[in-house]
Amino acid sequence: MTVQDGQPSGLHLESRIDRLERHGFLFGKKLTASMSPLLHDVVYRGLGLGWEQIRLDSTDMDLFLRLIRHPKFYGASVTMPHKVAIVAHLDELTEECREVGACNTLFLRHLPGGRRLFCGANTDVIGIRESFVQNVPDPSAYENRPAMVVGGGGAARSAIYALHKWLKATRIYVVSRDRSEIAAVVAECNERSYGDRIVHVETAEQAERLEGPGAIVSCIPDFPPSTDAEKELRRITEVMLRKERKGAMLEMCYNPSPYTALGALAESEGWQVILGTEALIWQGIEQDKYWTGRDTSELPVAQVKETIARRLAEISHD
Repeated sequence: MTVQDGQPSGLHLESRIDRLERHGFLFGKKLTASMSPLLHDVVYRGLGLGWEQIRLDSTDMDLFLRLIRHPKFYGASVTMPHKVAIVAHLDELTEECREVGACNTLFLRHLPGGRRLFCGANTDVIGIRESFVQNVPDPSAYENRPAMVVGGGGAARSAIYALHKWLKATRIYVVSRDRSEIAAVVAECNERSYGDRIVHVETAEQAERLEGPGAIVSCIPDFPPSTDAEKELRRITEVMLRKERKGAMLEMCYNPSPYTALGALAESEGWQVILGTEALIWQGIEQDKYWTGRDTSELPVAQVKETIARRLAEISHD
């Protein structure tokens, strides 16, 4: 293992693991600004556990699969670009993980005789659901109305599932710069029996003719649109935001900052904007339920919210 973005060398990693009761990983790329280890550290300190989530900034799946065999390993957060690829390496999947086709949480199940099963969950769907449920006072703002998902990756799949299963979306508009990405999403949703709710919105002109959404989940990075496809995606989103009846938008991008250009545009158009850190908090709490075996009521949720709020205040003044 080599040093990447401040990650420890193999020797340093071993010594770090040795001083912990148990350890987990945040596995993915571009993790430097991630608040996930901070969130879980608050939980573990609140419970009096000598646990730690270690950043593993890597694309090396074989390395990760070796590291999780360690006897003190408790589980991992799996982020881009591994959420879909990790599924093939797991022993069991939860219903949400199977239905979405993406995994953001690896947890262990222990069998008699000491064998450990490596299991996959998708707590992103819980994070998305709770972001709306906990923050939008009147659910009629989004229930029994169309919804829209911007993007076509793993987070977008989680958003479609949450909107379909829990948030009562009548239709789900999907927009992406990549047509093949959307085709794959629609095919998967058809296999799982809710593809008939998906509407691929390809142009701003098509968007003009559609009923406005009540919930929008944006799952794209905070970069200015540069290609023709990216500019068309932005035009479609702008058309939807300017519809007369407003709603709530969850901006899933929170790395390096949750304050995005698209979020600012939505706010200026009269939408309630929910920061992506809300999804982070609720999906993280759900992860710690898997890892610690505790219920939500036993976890220091208030302290987690306070810590993330302080970190957001720091970011906003940077």
